[in-house]
Amino acid sequence: DRLQENQEKLVAILGKEAGKTLPDAVAEVREAVDFCRYYALQARNLLDDAVPLPGPAGESNVLSLHGRGVFVCISPWNFPLAIFIGQISAALVAGNTVLAKPAEETPLVATEAVKLMHAAGVPVNALQLVTGDGATGAALVSHPAVAGVAFTGSTATAQRINQALAARNAPIAPLIAETGGQNAMIVDSTALLEQVTDDVIQSAFHSAGQRCSALRVLYLQEEIADKAIRLIGGAMDELSIGDPTKIETDVGPIISVAAAADLEAHVDAYREKGALLHEAQLPAFCRNGSFVAPCMIEIESIDELDKEHFGPILHVIRYSAKSLDRIVEDITNTGFGLTFGIHSRIETRAQQLFSAIPAGNTYVNRNMTGAVVGSQPFGGQGLSGTGPKAGGPHYLYRFITEKVLTVNTTAAGGNADLLSLNDTSPAAT
Repeated sequence: DRLQENQEKLVAILGKEAGKTLPDAVAEVREAVDFCRYYALQARNLLDDAVPLPGPAGESNVLSLHGRGVFVCISPWNFPLAIFIGQISAALVAGNTVLAKPAEETPLVATEAVKLMHAAGVPVNALQLVTGDGATGAALVSHPAVAGVAFTGSTATAQRINQALAARNAPIAPLIAETGGQNAMIVDSTALLEQVTDDVIQSAFHSAGQRCSALRVLYLQEEIADKAIRLIGGAMDELSIGDPTKIETDVGPIISVAAAADLEAHVDAYREKGALLHEAQLPAFCRNGSFVAPCMIEIESIDELDKEHFGPILHVIRYSAKSLDRIVEDITNTGFGLTFGIHSRIETRAQQLFSAIPAGNTYVNRNMTGAVVGSQPFGGQGLSGTGPKAGGPHYLYRFITEKVLTVNTTAAGGNADLLSLNDTSPAAT
């Protein structure tokens, strides 16, 4: 309720600190609210009651669920409110205390969120905010008192956290990680190209491409590739790039000047090769900031990409129908498995691709971003995360531990269950 009451303030901070456009910022506040309400409902349905278990006569067995202890929740700058709140609310509702470590780029959003949680009644000693850089996060996850870590960010950082947890002289702690992906979309010759264009623009360029679910590699069947490229290029020219706090803006800035420079270097390398298919025009006032123009680059294979380029850069690969099996193998061999898109009006093909690609979330004939809590639980496989999926019915179980209480009821001087049966039987009455 407090998140909803403070939506305008949160939207303003998200725009100023994280470069969120107004639609993205409003959607993020709503997602944070969804996480709170969803996990509360899940906790009531799944975690509240002890479960009696069968056993021999004269014995009582009960399974109960409990918090693990202190959870470290490390969230990213690209969703500094929704993921931040989602991790914390899941850990708290499962009975844990939380050390919340936001990304160093977005401490103001985190500070405001924690203030609201404390004001809503979360005890201060159950939720502590710890701001800082990567060294701060490393110190937290290596502490022997930490009982678990929830992390969203890069695959490399997740691997370092995993190693730090394993190196401790402490109880084995779970790591719940959601990381990046080399997310692909396959478009065959039966697809409706106007719909493909809309979905590609949203998936690759909205949020300045700074979503872990964003489209990175677009496979176009060769028969429709040229037309699709023309349509997508035309739509790119209609994007409004600029101040994220203005309602007309579609694409805001990159999170930092250093990140923007890295993306520009990648684009420049392909520009020199003559592989730049299309580039949107940056307004003059954007050229000295951390803005990167949406770009479409043609590559031969997904193997050319040695890392995830986290920005508004779309890589296009043409393919022949007979090479589809090889395409599936190439995507699988990247090791990532976060999101995957399919545009086809052949239902059996969509089902076959869904079965073949090890992606956590597959989207058919729609965009690939904006997973909805409770409807589209989000999280990847392989290099893209550990699971269970955030916003799904199995997420809270990773934050809890189980205890079984077994009691010999005959020790009280008889089998109470059998005696009570005699008292309530029809013959006795």
